[in-house]
Amino acid sequence: MHAAVVTAFDSPPAYREFPSPTPRSADEVIVDVIATGLHPRVRAQADGSHYTSRGELPLVPGIDGVGRAPDGTLLYFVLPDTTMGAMAEQTVVDRRRSLALRGDTDPVLVAAAVNPVMSSWIALRRRIEFQPGQTVLILGATGSAGRMAVQVARHLGAGRVIGAGRDAQRLATLAGLGADDTFRLDGGSNTGDLAELARDVDVVIDYLWGPITSALMAGIAGKRTDPAKPLAWIEVGSVAGSTAEIPSAALRAARLQILGSGQGSVSGVDMLAEMPGMIEEITKGAFDVDVRVVPLTDVGAVWNGTATDARVVITP
Repeated sequence: MHAAVVTAFDSPPAYREFPSPTPRSADEVIVDVIATGLHPRVRAQADGSHYTSRGELPLVPGIDGVGRAPDGTLLYFVLPDTTMGAMAEQTVVDRRRSLALRGDTDPVLVAAAVNPVMSSWIALRRRIEFQPGQTVLILGATGSAGRMAVQVARHLGAGRVIGAGRDAQRLATLAGLGADDTFRLDGGSNTGDLAELARDVDVVIDYLWGPITSALMAGIAGKRTDPAKPLAWIEVGSVAGSTAEIPSAALRAARLQILGSGQGSVSGVDMLAEMPGMIEEITKGAFDVDVRVVPLTDVGAVWNGTATDARVVITP
């Protein structure tokens, strides 16, 4: 069979022949892949930088997708961290990590949307006791997942959504996605102004981390109208830095809870439990998703593309 094959962590995958996968247990099945998303998480898998990377090569990237089982069932599937990913004509799926879809489901839409929707959906639904009417700050709201988080927070009942990011053009689109307020970050020097705007938020979904988080966390903690009001700070991404110095004063001056959301902190069982409701909302058109479909043969050409905000979906 053919697949997108990574042979070096510093090079994009190439379309080439790869050994056909083989089931290893009664719970596994070979599926014909219909569509799989080229998510930032997939790029991190392919360059070895994701925290789950084992450094094994060669590998086929792709962490989720939609495929057809031998019995004709249409499945959305999530793959474990192995060298046999979804960017191939076929892959191995554990039925316990898959969900049967209706026959009329758009596989491209599901492959494009589930991953970006899931990052904030799981954070709000599984990592905290999110309450309708609460205020949510999306830190890194001009990224792909951040823009989706604005929509998810509003859809799940946020009373006020604040989107903060660096890209002015993308920031201008957030009001149409559900943001009540937007704030342009200039590299960290104006975090004090953002702290004033967001001083009484209930939840921060943080795709940035790094020095910006350190400064903003201290600023918000010191400006809260009611320091005893709970503040949940959920780390989801680390675009601005893999480490952040946590100011001790912030932990003492406010009722601050810092937690992460991702593989490990949320079990596969919990993630799959959220899938039916989440996919139903996606297929109903609850979220604005811009999709670009690319054949598997062209995977290398689009791998590092950043000229469009569209979510790339690879189709074998």
